[in-house]
Amino acid sequence: MKDAQIEIIAHRSLDAIAPAEWDACACPEAADGGPPRDPFTTHRFLKALEDSGSVGPRTGWDPHYLVARLGGEAVAAAPLYVKSHSQGEYIFDHSWAHAYENAGGRYYPKLQIAVPFTPATGRRLLTRPGYEELGQRALIQAGVQIASDHGLSSLHVTFCTEAEAEAGAAMGLLRRASQQFHWLNRGYPDFDAFLAELSSRKRKNIRKERAQAQGFGGEILRLSGAEIEPAHWDAFWTFYQDTGSRKWGRPYLTRAFFDRAQETLRDDILLVLAVRAGRPVAGALNFLGRETLYGRYWGAVEDHPCLHFECCYYQAIEAAIERGLARVEAGAQGEHKLARGYLPSPCHSLHWIADAGLARAIRRYLDAEAAAVDEEIEVLTAYGPFRRGGPDPEA
Repeated sequence: MKDAQIEIIAHRSLDAIAPAEWDACACPEAADGGPPRDPFTTHRFLKALEDSGSVGPRTGWDPHYLVARLGGEAVAAAPLYVKSHSQGEYIFDHSWAHAYENAGGRYYPKLQIAVPFTPATGRRLLTRPGYEELGQRALIQAGVQIASDHGLSSLHVTFCTEAEAEAGAAMGLLRRASQQFHWLNRGYPDFDAFLAELSSRKRKNIRKERAQAQGFGGEILRLSGAEIEPAHWDAFWTFYQDTGSRKWGRPYLTRAFFDRAQETLRDDILLVLAVRAGRPVAGALNFLGRETLYGRYWGAVEDHPCLHFECCYYQAIEAAIERGLARVEAGAQGEHKLARGYLPSPCHSLHWIADAGLARAIRRYLDAEAAAVDEEIEVLTAYGPFRRGGPDPEA
């Protein structure tokens, strides 16, 4: 497949792609030695998913990584998967699949450009600087052509950036709007400065929750890099299994993923552990980007009041302030985050549907959904916890 002089190849394994080549497209900013803007599209993260068996043909996430070359040099790439279901995506299309199959169509398999199991916004059409327009167009055209050539129902690009959503829509793809809750750092010097911007009632509630949580009888640790030890993953795997079995039926990640994380991802991770009598009893796994802290997984083997809020939300806010990060993305769903300082933020996705009738129906649905999402964001923001009308005398 060629676009101008671009050649695009779909690789079944990242072993076929040098880490430096992939990361030159995925995180060129990290060439200065700093962290990537998006830790989830790095070669090391996607390779950990692959090597651990968390993705692969038997999981319903069958990799076909796209690499676009110009004159032999990799100028664009995308994590493409053949999907046999819609699990682990967080921008769901179950109703589309159900409607199409009821009408006699075959919705699965489909194509997905995404980071598996990761509802975090970032570039999905990965390009070297200066090749954005050419690379994005070539990757989308390649994805559509692969789907068309193999008689697949659809191509989806999920949790892409707003710029990518605009570029894809200009190429004729359907654009979808959704939302999740993010905390924004307004230059706070410390957690108390953040609290001072909240209404008196919300501020008092957070202080009460933190006091309850921190009275669980132990200490809360924030660990990153070399501070993380193999034994910490033994504990966290137990937490993750418990949460995964209750929310998804079975955990998406394998135990081997956490071994790979210990080997190659520790510098990208912030692990929050609640430890009592020398034993971790709860924890939250976060990933670190250049500007953002991404909350991903939580679990516990003991039930303590408000410990979930402390480990997942308040410790994340404190860590972001200390590290000078601009935002915390706390994952999918959860209007309970609003009262804790996390405001609604738009998310974007793109969709190409092969069947013209289904595409028309989905377009009508997405137009109505976008209006509803805009209204919901406006309403929820108005009900946020921040003070109105000037300084609060009780701050």
